[in-house]
This record gives sequence, structure tokens and C-alpha cells, in this order.
Amino acid sequence: MPGTGAGRRTRRHDHDAGGDPEVLAAKAALRDEVWTALSAAKVARFPGARNRISNFTGAEAAAERLRAHPVWQAARTVKCNPDSAQLPVRQRALEDGKLVYMAVPRLAEADPFFLLDPDDLTDPPRKAASIAGATRSARRVAVADLEPVDLVVTGCVAVGADGARLGKGGGFADLEFALAGAAGLIGAHTTVVTTVHELQVRGPGEIPTTAHDAPVDLVVTPERVLDCRPLRAARPNDGVRWAELTPEKIATIPLLARLAETAG
Repeated sequence: MPGTGAGRRTRRHDHDAGGDPEVLAAKAALRDEVWTALSAAKVARFPGARNRISNFTGAEAAAERLRAHPVWQAARTVKCNPDSAQLPVRQRALEDGKLVYMAVPRLAEADPFFLLDPDDLTDPPRKAASIAGATRSARRVAVADLEPVDLVVTGCVAVGADGARLGKGGGFADLEFALAGAAGLIGAHTTVVTTVHELQVRGPGEIPTTAHDAPVDLVVTPERVLDCRPLRAARPNDGVRWAELTPEKIATIPLLARLAETAG
């Protein structure tokens, strides 16, 4: 029923997204397919696969595989999403002495990033890398205060062998990418990585995309590293696409609302 807990749980994350309704529907169908597969295989950790960047069995093994890769070893500064699936990545980054920028969930603050400095943590890396720990150990920073990023780690619901990325529908990862790109913090040569379960990987061309979708370069699972660069599309480099954002979406993100007022 409308207004019930069940109604809230089934509300799509892309409810305030702009764009082609057919593409949005195709993306939603693929999310459902992946969430169903993760649940059926019993590889989704608490609180379940659906309506989130799913935390998966083997997330630690995927983080260790990424840790052994040269792009990780060369990186000093890492920007990582705040989801539980990538908590092992954030933990290892702090253990390895890297600065970590983590987006505030849903970009819901005026200063929308946490800065985690391994030399200045209130909690051990495992706790500091969580959202609750970051609230204690990190300081909030604006986009203008970020340093250039060597490596971007992003969460996915599904990802293609061609680098096409499917999130949970909120559009926040692509907005983070656009804002960081516009600020000169990431560029054409910045490596973008995701860690996922094998059940989340799809073949080239299987994931619907739009012009604002930022592809990944490397897909890391517990079993392998998949280099998508030979097949991936060019990254968007034109900043925030205001025409594709609904007023509802802009109003929920303080930084976007402030930029929209400035632009207006």
C-alpha cells in the first residue's frame, strides 16, 4: 500500500532520474536480474542484495586482488564509494598509507566528501573505513578542497566486460565523477576500478548506457582482474549535465542546488 514500509522498500532509486524512460526501464530490469541472481546463489550479505550496491561474499578477496595490482600500488590518493561492498577496499587503502576520499552517502551534505588520513584516525582502519567510523575519524571537505585523485573505486550493481557500469539508480556515482572531473581532480588517465562478484559481470553491450554514464577501466572479482580498456567507451568530460537532472534531484543534493543557483 502507498505509504507503507513495503511501498518504501520497492521504490526505485531512479524515481527522480531524468532521461529516456525505456533506458531507465531496461536498467531497472537488469538490476532486478542481478539482485535475484545474488540472492538465489546466497552470496549477498546482510541486509540482502536488493535496492543497494550489494555487499557480496568474497569482497575481501576482491580487495586483496586489487591490492596486488600495480595501479593500486602506484596510487597515493584514492576516491572510493561509501558502500559496504567496498569497505574492505577502503580499509586496505588506509592500512597501506593512502589518503581516502569517500563521498558522504547520497551527497547529502554541503561539503560532500569525507577525507580519511591514515596518519590521523580516531579508530583502527577497519572501523574508520565504515560510514560510522568516518563520521568520527574523517573531516568533511568540499570539492574545492580535494587533492587530485590517483585511483577511483566505484561500486556497481552490474558491470560489463566493456566497462559499462550499472549503479542502483540514484546517479550519485556519475555526479561525483562529473564534479571531480570538472574540478580537475580526475582526468582521462585516472584509472577507475570496481570490485564485484562474478555474478555481477555481464558481456560487452549487455548493459544499457547513456551519455553521462562513466565506464570503468578494471573489474576486480575474487577470481580475476578484467581489463575493460580495450572495449570501453570514452568517458564523459563535459561536467554536470543539467538538462538530465530533474528539479527533485537537484533539490536533494546541497552542492548541486548551490551550483544551480550560481549558474542561474
